[in-house]
Amino acid sequence: QVQLVESGGGSVQAGGSLTLSCAASGHTWHNWCLAWFRQAPGKAREKITSINFLGGVRGYADSVKGRFTIWQEHAKKTVHMQMNSLKSEDTGMYYCAAGKYTGGKCWQYDYEYWGQGTRVTVSS
Repeated sequence: QVQLVESGGGSVQAGGSLTLSCAASGHTWHNWCLAWFRQAPGKAREKITSINFLGGVRGYADSVKGRFTIWQEHAKKTVHMQMNSLKSEDTGMYYCAAGKYTGGKCWQYDYEYWGQGTRVTVSS
């Protein structure tokens, strides 16, 4: 089992920044994929970033490209996501998800393990 714990959510004004973190524990893998998803009120869940934990290959949704950055801390088994130039439409619950890397692009994975989420509210 893999446990994921998100942190760093909060309230911020439009144009501001937040950094979310996702710490993994339990039986992690030699190489794995992690992605951030978000769900805005009344909307479907959206995948926004992904990273190959060992190789560092990243993927971004068009909605966040150029504003959000994902990176990993190997020793801490933690993935961070820096969110800049936040907009009101970035408001929602943010979840991290992980799965064993078995080839290809992490962006295309279906993720098996999920955190409980952290809320981000951006006010205009």
